[in-house]
Amino acid sequence: MNQIQFKNTSISYSDTGKGTAIVLLHGFLETQKMWDNYIAPFANKNRVITVDLLGHGKTECLGYVHSMEDNADAVHAVLAELRIRKAIFVGHSMGGYVALAFAELYPDTVKGMVLLNSTAKADSDERKLNRDRAIKAVKQSYKGFVSLAIANLFSEKNREKLVEEIENTKKEALKTPLQAIVASLEGMKTRADREALLHLTPYPKMLILGEKDSVLGYKETKEQIENTDVKLVTFPDGHMSHIENQEELTKVLLQFFKKI
Repeated sequence: MNQIQFKNTSISYSDTGKGTAIVLLHGFLETQKMWDNYIAPFANKNRVITVDLLGHGKTECLGYVHSMEDNADAVHAVLAELRIRKAIFVGHSMGGYVALAFAELYPDTVKGMVLLNSTAKADSDERKLNRDRAIKAVKQSYKGFVSLAIANLFSEKNREKLVEEIENTKKEALKTPLQAIVASLEGMKTRADREALLHLTPYPKMLILGEKDSVLGYKETKEQIENTDVKLVTFPDGHMSHIENQEELTKVLLQFFKKI
């Protein structure tokens, strides 16, 4: 793990391999460790960068709201440090929101984009209310909130099948400080709608969804790429495709990288 300073905050990242740069961005309550099983196959022919987003993993909190733009600026600081001018971005869930914010702020740096169990839509009013409820819940019962939040990300059948993986994911999530959880929820709640990027940007794009994703809702998330050149890949499981569909996801992503 390497670190840089960004706005007096320590940002943690990893840098492996050579070739076209691929930036892997984790989701809410996750860390760059979520990509551990992917670095070796990807680094075979590419340079793979993973970053701990604000308040997650070994990256410190920046403030009381971690906007998607703040996160994007932190990622940009890492790429500037590594002198990377162009990269393919893969963002899981919140990492997808950060990738989209990055694409809006630094369009010339993006060579390709994969939204993994993510969406370009802003939060609906109902989802904003749910974020507020989540902030209240995590302040009342930190451990209870995190444990329930993680279990719900997996499809029902996988909750029994992937017990060990779910436990490990919970353990990692429980390292996230309360301030970071609240700051991220606030940042996601107020993020901008970036559907226009799916229609107007020139680089290759892919949306990967789980049919049983309880967080996003498969049908409505899929609708945003109608009349676009965004490629859709559907898995039969939940929100955690990188765990639930690891083998298939590795193949799909390697094919995507190869074409760019």
